[in-house]
Amino acid sequence: MGIPAAERTFTTVSTTEHPTRVNSWNGWDPLRHTIVGRATGTVVQAPEAAVRRDFPEDGFPLGTYGPMPEEMTAEANEQLDNFAEMLRRRGIRVDRPTPLDFTQQVHTPDWTHDSMFGCMPPRDVLITVGSEILEATMSYRSRWFEYLCYRPLLQSLFEDDPAMRWEAAPKPRLTDASYHEDFWDYYNTLSTEDQLDRVARHDLVLTEEEPLFDAADIARFGKDLFVQLSLVTNRKGHDWLQRHFPDLRVHAVTSTNTHPLHLDSTWVPLRPGLVLHCGERLADDELMKYFHLNDWEVVEAVQPVSWEHLPRLSFCSPWLAANMFNIDQNTICVEEKEVRIAEQLSSLGFEIVPVPFRAVGPFGGGLHCSTVDIEREGGMEDYFPRRSGRF
Repeated sequence: MGIPAAERTFTTVSTTEHPTRVNSWNGWDPLRHTIVGRATGTVVQAPEAAVRRDFPEDGFPLGTYGPMPEEMTAEANEQLDNFAEMLRRRGIRVDRPTPLDFTQQVHTPDWTHDSMFGCMPPRDVLITVGSEILEATMSYRSRWFEYLCYRPLLQSLFEDDPAMRWEAAPKPRLTDASYHEDFWDYYNTLSTEDQLDRVARHDLVLTEEEPLFDAADIARFGKDLFVQLSLVTNRKGHDWLQRHFPDLRVHAVTSTNTHPLHLDSTWVPLRPGLVLHCGERLADDELMKYFHLNDWEVVEAVQPVSWEHLPRLSFCSPWLAANMFNIDQNTICVEEKEVRIAEQLSSLGFEIVPVPFRAVGPFGGGLHCSTVDIEREGGMEDYFPRRSGRF
């Protein structure tokens, strides 16, 4: 499968007036430089121990895989390109990943897998903490090589910014020992109560054979990082992050979602002192106490409009509506159809930038998923000076 010539290399803008600088400690300081993903080449993944796709009504019943429909890819790319251009018009530098042939079979000495995935959601793979960009381990075999889409850009950043730290977490082996055998066959037969019990104990598809985490399971609050234990992040992944960032406080958190996957549609920092919380997935009591102790307001998100109409081939929940992207602490990009959440945020004093983005969801997420901060103004702050419980 060929990649259009225009997408074989990342795009950038002139840095004559503002030299390249990697710096971001949170998701609300004024944005200067970001990555926006591409839908090009995305595939419905081949089944594997960690994940199964089942879209019988859309032509991909369980066990089948292959390229996303061309018309869907074109529409998603148009919305991604328009989003990138809107950011550029606001003076923000935008880089893009280099797509690969995601239909190809991939191999390591331990396994062979029949497909890759895509490069729409860079937030899953990369996280910027201060002057460091860290590549996550990833826990799907189909996504093991996805970091290669960002290597040309990361190499350029490393060459242009002498203060940048470029780090990669240990690449996992992802042998059968990393997964609970036949997890999905029995998990999906459990009651909601039993599933939530498994989530609370973090007894899910991943074993503790090796550190595993997706970058999108990490929420950044300056000196504090909150790491969700989920279907793609295990306790050893949290432990590795604690050791890797010894000068920060790295907290493990759990969800009341039966299928926890990425934190950025559940626990959404909006600005200092204010966080938006998905009303369907209540945070545990100690986490709430920690935020309240430090004078943070936790606002429950209103029910999303997307509850009423999800796109074809989408594996995202309706709470993708809360997957928003700050330009600064007063300005937030929201999917244009999510008028309820937009009205809620407006009542909290935010300027809303409506962005057409519904077509992008089936390619891996929303506005936050599709981006990675490279530079935001500001430095590391301690937003939680008072300690409590396990935090």
